[in-house]
Amino acid sequence: MAYATTKDVSDRFIRPLDTDEQRVVATRLDDAERMIRRRVPDLDDQIVAGTIDQDDVVMIEADMVLRLIRNPDGYKSETEGDYSYTISAEVASGRLEVLRDEWALLGVRSSTYVIAPEFDLPWKSRPLNWWELNL
Repeated sequence: MAYATTKDVSDRFIRPLDTDEQRVVATRLDDAERMIRRRVPDLDDQIVAGTIDQDDVVMIEADMVLRLIRNPDGYKSETEGDYSYTISAEVASGRLEVLRDEWALLGVRSSTYVIAPEFDLPWKSRPLNWWELNL
């Protein structure tokens, strides 16, 4: 069961959730928690130890679901005649996702690394200048 509740989502939303939305929100909160637990399997222990703030987890789970219910179809913009409307992908992406700064609140660092193949080349045993190679 997720740390965040449908009430946490409703309190952060611009209107009360109807019955169908409450059902979807409850399910998606459980999905959000599963996503977090994949990267932070010891979430409960870290909350008890004070390494992760429980209120941060509630906020992150609620915001994850809010991004989904604010824009369930994932629209980025809409135009009708002279009227145009654009939705910020960060606020309402239409996807259940944890943003980079939210991962940071949970103590998960993003890392970048490069995997480079190493070849066994005949001239590697001694340093050569490029003009010494018989190409």
